[in-house]
Amino acid sequence: MKSIQAQFQKDPREIKIKAEAQQEDWPQVCHRFNDDVERVCDVTDLGDYTALYQCFDDMNKKSFYLVEEDKALFRMKRRHFLDNIGQTDA
Repeated sequence: MKSIQAQFQKDPREIKIKAEAQQEDWPQVCHRFNDDVERVCDVTDLGDYTALYQCFDDMNKKSFYLVEEDKALFRMKRRHFLDNIGQTDA
């Protein structure tokens, strides 16, 4: 799953890739932000990227990332959710 840092302006709504941003592996980005990530919206016009996520650091400062969502991401989300409620994915 690939991701890249983005700039997001809420009003008027504008999403663009941050200048000089490098493509990163999305699970590594999540790990760097201690899995404190939240899906903001769908994206349709920025190449292979399908969603915008906001990530929060230890000081609760937001960073935005465009993410190419795929089946592996949905499996990862489900496994993480089940671990958090004390169940295993059978």
